[in-house]
Amino acid sequence: MILAQEEYNPVLPHVSEIIIGLVAFLLLLFVITKFVKPRFEKLYEERAAKIEGGIEKAEKAQAEAEQALAHYKAQLAEARGEAAKIRDDARAEAEQIREELRGQAEEEARRIVAQGEAQLQARRAQLVAELREELGRNAVTLAGRIVGESLEDEARRRGTVDRFLDELEASGNGSAGARK
Repeated sequence: MILAQEEYNPVLPHVSEIIIGLVAFLLLLFVITKFVKPRFEKLYEERAAKIEGGIEKAEKAQAEAEQALAHYKAQLAEARGEAAKIRDDARAEAEQIREELRGQAEEEARRIVAQGEAQLQARRAQLVAELREELGRNAVTLAGRIVGESLEDEARRRGTVDRFLDELEASGNGSAGARK
């Protein structure tokens, strides 16, 4: 009986359990390869396509961004060039206006100087006339006292005064010419 009763080994399973486990494993392997694997492959392909599409979109967006950046830089360079041109034009115009104003100021100064000289000449002529008249009166009065006769006659007085002033001028010019 010892032979009929084989010893039970807890480490080794029964042959029937091994066969049932093997059949269940093969059945599970069949279900996984028939139904689960195609779904995983389909999902993997869809995910890969989405990622590749996303990469293509990102590359396209990157190219568009680079193109927009280049366009922006070109516009910025053009705007800077225009700004420099406008500054140069403004400087040139300011210089031209400055020169015009300087010319106008110089012309105004010349006009004012000429007007001042004209006023000075007129005032000098007026003073010379007043001095001649005063000197003439004094000379006539003095001559009248010296001569003892009245030189009140206007024509005589004027002739005497003019003659006296001409003699003074002649003697003044002769001595001024000798000093030069």
